[in-house]
Amino acid sequence: MTTPIVQFGTSRFLQAHADLFVSEALKTGEAVGPITIVQTTGSSERSGRLAALARPEGFPVIIRGIRAGAQIDETQQVTSVSRALSTAENWSEVRAIVAEDAEILISNTGDTGYQIGEDDLTTEVPRSFPGKLLLLLKARFDAGGRPLTMLPCELVSRNGDVLKALMLRLAAERIGNSAFIDWLGKDVVWANTLVDRIVSEPLEPAGAIAEPYALWAIENQPGLRLPCIHPCVKLVDDLTPYEKLKLHILNLGHTVLADLWLREGRDANETVREILADAGIAARLDRIYRSEVIAAFAAKRLESEAEDYVAATLERFRNPFLDHRLGDIANHHREKIERRIADFRRWSPSVTMPELTAICDQ
Repeated sequence: MTTPIVQFGTSRFLQAHADLFVSEALKTGEAVGPITIVQTTGSSERSGRLAALARPEGFPVIIRGIRAGAQIDETQQVTSVSRALSTAENWSEVRAIVAEDAEILISNTGDTGYQIGEDDLTTEVPRSFPGKLLLLLKARFDAGGRPLTMLPCELVSRNGDVLKALMLRLAAERIGNSAFIDWLGKDVVWANTLVDRIVSEPLEPAGAIAEPYALWAIENQPGLRLPCIHPCVKLVDDLTPYEKLKLHILNLGHTVLADLWLREGRDANETVREILADAGIAARLDRIYRSEVIAAFAAKRLESEAEDYVAATLERFRNPFLDHRLGDIANHHREKIERRIADFRRWSPSVTMPELTAICDQ
């Protein structure tokens, strides 16, 4: 069995994102091939997923929400996963697949996925994901060093650049083979990507519940290979506009609503959908989007993109199946105001933003 895609991580997000996209593309002959999923942690709660992920009948992903004004509630069966392994139990097999079969690597290893311990390479199987990846790439280099595309999906700005710099430093410090370091820099394509989809719940033993909206934006560069052709997978020349749209429309909107929720002392369990049922608050958010946010994107020649993203965002906020609590969004509120609103004002200083300025200045 050959699987040209190797995915590090068993998260519900990847099940409803990359795995679903590849599954749909395989049906039309527009994917490079099936996936081997690799569990990179020793988490016992995730070990039960492995067999379920690779069942021939696949696993379900339920899509619930609003799309183009219509309510969606449908189930899709994901059959793109041919094999599911663990680095703890199947290290030699994982190493052989990366060395000999893989053409594309995908990762989604969580908020601490790039952290490394001092003694990380003292055991046969390193504890950290970067340590594991370093030895797997070294095995590929030793097996002939065919080119490879790396698609990190961690929520890190310029994640490909960050991971590349980390791996080059690790290789220099812990392996010291100049030819291997040169190969890492030239023959491995480290793509910058942005992922955007709310995956609200896991299903057991495998599967997930997700909203209709989904985006996987991948910044183009020489030698890059896409895992599939799919409407939600966009190959773009510059990732920056997509980062700005997500951060300064979706995330900014969440922070505006959390700010109103905090200042008005509203119900502790109120959700995004519920607060927008208040006509006054809905009108205020709409006014901020129309007169301040879209105006700033228009100044950057991104008006139509911003208008489309605002429309999609408001549908996502009103998803009748999603209970997104404002109390959760309000965590680290001041830091979020700085990154989502204050940075936005600095990005477009020529546009007057009285309501957003008031939030920053309170």
